[in-house]
Amino acid sequence: MGDDVEQDAGARSATRWAGADPTCAVAQAAVAVGDRWSLVILREITRGHCRFDALVTELRISRKVLTERLTHLVEHGLLERVAYQQSPVRHDYRLTPAGHAFVPVLVALQDWGDRWLLGDGALSATSRHGAPDAERVQALVGRPVPAGLALPSTTGGPRDVVAADRRATVVFAYPATGRPTPLPDGWADIPGAIGCTLENRLFRDSFDLFTAADVAVQGVSTQRPDEQRAFAEAEDIPFPLMSDADLELAAALRLPTFRAGGVVRLRRLVLVIGADRVVRAVRYPVDDIADAVAWSLARSKRAPTDKRG
Repeated sequence: MGDDVEQDAGARSATRWAGADPTCAVAQAAVAVGDRWSLVILREITRGHCRFDALVTELRISRKVLTERLTHLVEHGLLERVAYQQSPVRHDYRLTPAGHAFVPVLVALQDWGDRWLLGDGALSATSRHGAPDAERVQALVGRPVPAGLALPSTTGGPRDVVAADRRATVVFAYPATGRPTPLPDGWADIPGAIGCTLENRLFRDSFDLFTAADVAVQGVSTQRPDEQRAFAEAEDIPFPLMSDADLELAAALRLPTFRAGGVVRLRRLVLVIGADRVVRAVRYPVDDIADAVAWSLARSKRAPTDKRG
């Protein structure tokens, strides 16, 4: 059986939960999203698994159930079908604008689950070795970073997370530097939150070593692009800082987050990614920032030298 879902052209369901308060957006959103399968299907599509067979493999879901859920999500405007083959016709399933707007909801659900279901309820910017979120991040090794994943950066326009013209890219995620926007009250009491400025400085001071090894360095946080630019100028940061304010990278790689001061923040971690976009190594949790910088340089030197682009 192919990957297509039968649907009348132009047909789109406007079904609402008739038994609920018609002004209750939560109830109506629950109808649009559907059940738990729909949530994990949306999760996988944000990770770059956009084809029917890829979704079957990743989710270990029956083809019948997947067909039903994809139909539901297309009809309710969260997904669209884009043909990638004509004979026979095969489609990718892509997020619509409404689907993209749902990405922060997925990240919020993951954050809530990490803290209250898989964790002890404590607010933290780090983790412990062997914790469920640590295992999830470690499982990124050998996985590809989705193509076309570009974020606003201090170099100007959107920048690819992976530098295809280098043997490897080191991406270090951090919560927030506190410059120019002050950190929220109680920041120092959040385990793992302190040290973002130090981390940027240590990567800055080792930048020539990374460059000599043909390794790109890119920092990322959920701070706004203007905040990233101001910090980069003040600290003379020579590498790009990227803004994941829309949580696209967090969703695509299922990166752990926490919420402080009304803002979703990335937990501190380091990824070493090859030119082929495959994650080669992961450091999470980061217990020693200086050691993590040295580790990332050593591990990136092991990446294959076949460049892309």
